[in-house]
Formats: sequence, C-alpha cells, structure tokens
Amino acid sequence: MDTNWFALALERVGASQADLARHLRLAPSAVSRMFKGERQMKLLEAVQIAAFLGLSQDDVLRHAGEAAAPAPVSGPPRRGRPPGSRSPRPAFSSGLQEDVGVVPIRSAARGGIEQEMFLQDGPIGHTPRPANLGGVRGAYAIYMVGDSMAPRYEPGWLLHINPFKPPTRGRDVVVYKTDQAVLIKQFVAWSGENLVLRQLNPPEELRIPRRDVLECHLVVGVDQEG
Repeated sequence: MDTNWFALALERVGASQADLARHLRLAPSAVSRMFKGERQMKLLEAVQIAAFLGLSQDDVLRHAGEAAAPAPVSGPPRRGRPPGSRSPRPAFSSGLQEDVGVVPIRSAARGGIEQEMFLQDGPIGHTPRPANLGGVRGAYAIYMVGDSMAPRYEPGWLLHINPFKPPTRGRDVVVYKTDQAVLIKQFVAWSGENLVLRQLNPPEELRIPRRDVLECHLVVGVDQEG
C-alpha cells in the first residue's frame, strides 16, 4: 500500500480519511488500517475510492498493491462522487485539484442494448459550473446519447449531475450499473429488490435489480447547446 500516494490524493480533493470512511460507510479505523496495509482493500472499495478521488480504478489498484479482492454488492447503492470509465463505476481521471469554475464532461457512447450507454475514457472536456452546482464536489456533466428520453432530452444535450442529491420520484437520474452500463431515465422508486425507472421513448418501465446498481445520481439541469 502506497500510503503517501493516497494521502496526496485525498489532499488534492480536499478530503480526509474520515470523509472517505463516510463515503465507504466504514469506521475511520477500518480505513486507517487499510491505508497502513493492515487490512486488504476489497475490489468494490477500490472502485468506490476511485470514484471519490476522481481517479481511475487502475491507479487505485496499482497503488494499493493490486491486492483488492472481490466483494458482493448488497444493500442500497451508495451516493458519492461520479463513477470512471471502463470499470464497474465510471471515474474520470484527473491529477489536478478540482476547478471550482467548471465541471468535467463525461463521454458516453451507445452500448449493445438500445437504452444503455457505456462511458469512454474521460473527462473529454469541461463546461462552466452552473449556479446550482456551486461548491458541490464531484459534480459533472454527461452527454445524452440516443433518443430514449426524447422529447425531454435530445441527443447531444449536456446534462448537469449532482452525485450527492438523493433521487426523488419524477426526477431524472443517471444510473451506473455493475456491468459498466449507464442509464439516463426517470426515477420512479426503490421497490423491494428493484430500482424502478421510466423511459419516455418508447414509453417503458424498467426494473433494475438492486444488486446490479452501483450509483444513482440526480440530474439537476440541462444545456441544450451541449
């Protein structure tokens, strides 16, 4: 475990080990032991740490000694920084401290299933930070791909995302799945073991097993110019 690297990574995002512990829903002592090499980092924790730090999962695993072990996903998804590309939770890679005047733009490409997208390596750029995301660490923007949410969103429109604000019925969300797929849909509810979403075009209700959901982030604005 490269303890100094993780300490610097936390410093870059203005966070402490206690902040990370809250994000992971672990006791601070568990995170401290993990950074000291006294406790093995699990694969799911590596993904969540990458998202929190705004780095790639590969970077986290490399500096953790690549000793992470798989862990089952259980319970409701955890809210936190947006996830990175080509890993179960998408996380953009940035070695710089977050710029308060802009938010990163995530790139998405259509996947094999009509309503799903997959993130590409990113960020691909930045856009001015809207007022309602002022001071929100981990805020980002993502391009709408496809017309599954038309006429509300058209392809190429840029959606503004708050990864910490809880989803509410009738609002739109970005859902990150364990198979690396990304969905942009209307949030209906958590129902038993399923996340219920609504698609507009064609009208359809989707039920995603809770175990397949990593993150559910709220859409808080849209830039039609992209």
